[in-house]
Amino acid sequence: MSWVLGVIGGFVLFAYGIIPTFQPSHFHRIYAAYGGIFIIMAIAWGWIFERIVPDVFDILGAVIAIIGVVVIFYIPRKKEGGEKSIWSRQQ
Repeated sequence: MSWVLGVIGGFVLFAYGIIPTFQPSHFHRIYAAYGGIFIIMAIAWGWIFERIVPDVFDILGAVIAIIGVVVIFYIPRKKEGGEKSIWSRQQ
């Protein structure tokens, strides 16, 4: 029975990662920002519920993650039509 629950859990995790990509928004930015928030929440969970006090490197990593969230999610960008990728060829 436990392998059945493992298969079901694996499918749920797969769906959790794939289904939101069909959103009509800039999902890559939202997902990246979610990742940064997830880091903060994981550290908070450990501190509050498991009584594991974060060390300097936990806090430093969390600060870097939040800075990444701010850069990815809140820095203004040009309109869609005029925006060029940094990876596109210059012509």
